[in-house]
Amino acid sequence: MFDYCLYFNTTALARVLEREWAKAFKPFGLTPAQAFMLRAVLVNPGMLQSEVAATLAISRSTATRTLDGLQQMGLLRRVATERDGRESAIEPSAAGIALREQLDAASGEVSKRLKKELGQANFDETVSKVKKVRSVIS
Repeated sequence: MFDYCLYFNTTALARVLEREWAKAFKPFGLTPAQAFMLRAVLVNPGMLQSEVAATLAISRSTATRTLDGLQQMGLLRRVATERDGRESAIEPSAAGIALREQLDAASGEVSKRLKKELGQANFDETVSKVKKVRSVIS
């Protein structure tokens, strides 16, 4: 019935992938959204909240809720900045920095397994096409 429905198939895929990354990040007490946000901040400390939201392709309000949770866990902090008085820079805490290698490894294991199951070329092509569709219809 929905064989050629972009919405149905991408949403179904998103649910499957959500479960995979949820298992990977569960040992850290993080949801996939929290783990990917923390990983983004670890790669680029000092981003403004709006930059974090743009990087993750989420709304600012969703970013706020996720940032609040990570801050309550002591994994990141908001720091006043002179760049923009309305927003704070997002910095990882020492506890967040300590998780970097483990989070990257956990995510890498999921990607490695998916690449093995799908084949490297199919994996790369699928990611590339999904990114292109997202950018075209955004």
